[in-house]
Amino acid sequence: MKIIKLETIGNEFVTFTRLTAEDGSQGWGQLSTYNADITAEIFHRQVARHAIGTQIADMEDTLRLIAEREHKYPGSYLRRAQTGLDTAVWDWRGKAAGKPVVSLIGGTPGKLRAYASSMKRDITPEDEAKRFVALRDTYGFTAFKWRVGAECGRGKDEWPGRTESVIPTVAKALGDGIDKLVDGNSCYGPKAAIEVGHMLQDNGIGHFEEPCPYWEVDQTAQVRAALSLDVAGGEQDCEFTAWQLAIEHKAVDILQPDVMYLGGLSRTLEVCKMGERAGLPMTPHAANLSLVTMCTMHLLKAIPNPGKYLEFSIEGQDYYPWQEGLFLGDPYRIEDGCAIVPDAPGWGVEIHPDFLAKANYRETRL
Repeated sequence: MKIIKLETIGNEFVTFTRLTAEDGSQGWGQLSTYNADITAEIFHRQVARHAIGTQIADMEDTLRLIAEREHKYPGSYLRRAQTGLDTAVWDWRGKAAGKPVVSLIGGTPGKLRAYASSMKRDITPEDEAKRFVALRDTYGFTAFKWRVGAECGRGKDEWPGRTESVIPTVAKALGDGIDKLVDGNSCYGPKAAIEVGHMLQDNGIGHFEEPCPYWEVDQTAQVRAALSLDVAGGEQDCEFTAWQLAIEHKAVDILQPDVMYLGGLSRTLEVCKMGERAGLPMTPHAANLSLVTMCTMHLLKAIPNPGKYLEFSIEGQDYYPWQEGLFLGDPYRIEDGCAIVPDAPGWGVEIHPDFLAKANYRETRL
């Protein structure tokens, strides 16, 4: 079945893709979020033109062919654009087979434990603790992640003393029986990261994400070697060579690919296989409630080396106003601390017509 049309429908924050096959059947996907309007331009100029007229069954090879034809443009934007093709094909495949994507890749739909993930640093330790406790008591979350340091902060805190305060304040408020995770977002050098890591361990926190600049693999490896908690990373990495380097240098205990940054589900499955061979679990990055979290839900219910939980953003209108009203219904409901992987064909979601009506539109056709 040939691809005869590829469309982008969205805005600068989030842009969906739609694939049309020669029999008129369709599949929906998404480009990576953030500067999605730039990614849409790349999609039509450097992805869609190569994919139009190809067989849907050959999509994995088409992705490799695109990378070869666009070999002078390795890296993030090309991968973010390829995601729009990959995710639309997987949705089409699911609908053609009458199965959810999770079933196509060897898993089953149903409940999936989630951790409540805070994106905020402009929040006091007390307010962060208060909202976590409310989420624990209301939705049954049994795992939480919050932020320390400043994002790519060169060792600086968001404000003086915040890290030293937010770690014990939140940990104590959540109490025992809760998995506690912390994200450094590439803030620290090895010495400072190890000092923060000991503080985390002393407060019962078992996961330290991206403690050092993510591009300094050996720095992260130093931190991992010095600590007993799990060191995690990889969300920014979009080339297989980066994953191989992190594995060979024993930089992390947990791998965290982002389906949208990496180039789609197919490429993420390859990284999962790399992790499986190395004996490492996968806890993917999924930092907003666009299609990325749904794709990650299907992935985690199918791979043999899933981490303990799904990242689930708790930020709403005040932080991500653009993610409101993307889908019909409530695909991201939480029950007893778990998200629900749908059993409907494809990704199992329907994009809201109101969003599509207001979005920018472009197409490439055969």
